[in-house]
This record gives sequence, structure tokens and C-alpha cells, in this order.
Amino acid sequence: MNCFSKLIIVFLFCIPSLQAQNEAYVSEPNSQVSDTTFVNLRDYSNDFIYDMKYATEDNFLKAKVYDCAECMLRLKTVKALIAANNDFLKKGYRIKLYDCYRPLDIQKKMWEIVSNPEYVADPKKGSIHNRGGAVDISLVDITGKEVDMGTSFDFFGIQASHNFKQLSKEILSKRAYLKKVMIQNGFNSFDSEWWHYNLKAGLKDKVANQKWKCE
Repeated sequence: MNCFSKLIIVFLFCIPSLQAQNEAYVSEPNSQVSDTTFVNLRDYSNDFIYDMKYATEDNFLKAKVYDCAECMLRLKTVKALIAANNDFLKKGYRIKLYDCYRPLDIQKKMWEIVSNPEYVADPKKGSIHNRGGAVDISLVDITGKEVDMGTSFDFFGIQASHNFKQLSKEILSKRAYLKKVMIQNGFNSFDSEWWHYNLKAGLKDKVANQKWKCE
């Protein structure tokens, strides 16, 4: 066998390894996404139910203020939320989402309508919703039926508080279950709203006014 033939054989054997190296290089940027980057939850899981209220007129504002019914969050919030949802799935439940990241402009509109810091954060300080670290949620069962939590989402009354105990044992049990699993996965609850949860690791992130394009 002459030297030229040997070179051809060596080249042919090297092609697969070169391709493999190239594939690894191409996929590398996807693994380097920062935990503080805003991402779409749908790109990371198909196990959630969506009822994004502010993309409809079915909310306390009585106005559609989001162009897209998407749940945008910082990546670290997405990771924690998926972990919590996996725990719920084991028991036959899954998370239903009402609101996620909220641009600061939307926060200002809400404050104009309800200037009560117990229910709407003052936009001068910003909400953790504006930081991409908060979600408004409930649970649905295996049939897709929403679990009775005692009040509707965004109910502005004492009955929506975790501290309100004049409810049936079943409702109190479901609220406690929701709270327990979320806290175990890195979230804090909000006393006056059974549906609201903050990621502990997201409290110091910057307020954002980032928008996203509708597909």
C-alpha cells in the first residue's frame, strides 16, 4: 500500500470524530444559558396548563394588557417551577399558570387601577413579577379540573389569604399542599394571595421591562 492510500484511509476514519466534535461545539451555547436569562417556559416543559389572564379581558383590569399568552421567566425560576410541577405530577396534579413575568409598564397600569400595596406592588419599587421570579398559579387534577382553592384568582378579599381559616377542611388542605410543595422547591408564599409564589433566589434580580414577540 502506497503512502497516498494510507492517507485516504486515515482521512476516512477521522471524518466521524470531526463531525462529533463539530456537533458538540454547536450544542455548547445552549448549555451556557445564564440562570438569569429570560426564557419561555413552553420551551422547557409541556406539563403545564396555561390560563394567562392578562392576555385576555378576564381579569380585574377588565382589559387585555399582554399581547402574548406566554409564560416568560428567568431560567432559574423555570427550573424550580418544573421541579415543583414534577412533585405535583406524582400525586396526580399539575400547575395551572395565570401570570409569570410582568413588564414594568404593565405594573404601572395595574397600580393606576388598584393602588393598594397589599395586592399590587408599587412600580416605583417594582414587583418580583417584574424581575421574572414570581408566578401566579393553581392546580388542576388528572382530569384537568381546577382544584377548588376557596376563591378565584385575583380575588381582592380576606378570603384569599393563607391566614383565613373559615373555609372547608378540603380547601385548607389543598392550599396547604400547594404551599408546602412550592416552598420545598425554593419559593416563598404571599400571605394575602394563595396563588402567588416568589422564587427566593430571584428577589434581588433587577426589575425589567423586556417585551417579547408573538409567534
